[in-house]
Amino acid sequence: MKKITDLKPQIKNPTRYNCYLDNVFYCGLELETIMKHRLKVGMDVDEEYLESVQLESERLKALDKALNFISRSKKTKKQVEDYLSQKGYAAKTIDEVISSMQGYGFVDDGDYALDYAKSLSSKKGKKLIALELRQKGVSERDMQEALENIGDQTESASEIAKKYMRNKPADRQNVMKCYKYLLSKGFDYDTAKSAVDKLSGDSDF
Repeated sequence: MKKITDLKPQIKNPTRYNCYLDNVFYCGLELETIMKHRLKVGMDVDEEYLESVQLESERLKALDKALNFISRSKKTKKQVEDYLSQKGYAAKTIDEVISSMQGYGFVDDGDYALDYAKSLSSKKGKKLIALELRQKGVSERDMQEALENIGDQTESASEIAKKYMRNKPADRQNVMKCYKYLLSKGFDYDTAKSAVDKLSGDSDF
């Protein structure tokens, strides 16, 4: 058993309280949940009981918040999990919400990765796209499938190189800077080299 040592209203949402067990933050609870179950500071509670209380009464609220979170743009499973965690929802509540959203197709990391990679393939190389997808929690399998869908990026790298070199003399120093710039954008060595070599026969920059 643990003791509820504090119930503090959240600054941005006064109807939601942060619940502390033995002086350690445990979860966030709606005021109506606290009142319904008569939770108060000094009360001894079992963690499993408190977890079930939150799961029972806050599943729909957590789902509603998650749906609002993804309404403007697609999100990965990890992004939704992190968002709900920051809102103070317990792990089991988050797991149930994620399961429901995946069941309805609202969260699909494979689809997210395909769209993300496609939308940035003309601006960034595969290495940088892969790094960003990993940071968003996309699996290696979904990430690899998305990158394979992009295909060859020589043309994209060439267009970026042309823009970079516009109004610059095509001397060795600038060409090398262009090459390094392409690498910083996530293009691999061969793709960057092909794009830079192509500039030697192109005077339109």
